[in-house]
Amino acid sequence: MEKEFCTYEQAIALKELGFDEPCFGYYDEGGNLYTEIVEVLKAPLYQQAFRWFREKYGLFGTVDKKDGIRFYKIEDENEKIIAVATSFKTYEEAELACLDKLIEICKNK
Repeated sequence: MEKEFCTYEQAIALKELGFDEPCFGYYDEGGNLYTEIVEVLKAPLYQQAFRWFREKYGLFGTVDKKDGIRFYKIEDENEKIIAVATSFKTYEEAELACLDKLIEICKNK
């Protein structure tokens, strides 16, 4: 079930960007994931994080596959492409990279 949650590092970055929504999981100071409230650091699900970026920043991150190659694409509300990256081996790898790129984009705004 741990693979459903953002990584500890992503959770820290999301908190720094202002993420403060109810979550099913929490991390302690050592990066250990809990499903009971330890209220040190919220551990959002990937779906929550992507939805939050859409609602707060108007950024849409998607993962897809073309010609056997996994890629991610990030667009703004006007469908302007902000970032694209290709050649991921798995959907999960592309999803992680897409979320990291969303965090990077918002930190640099």
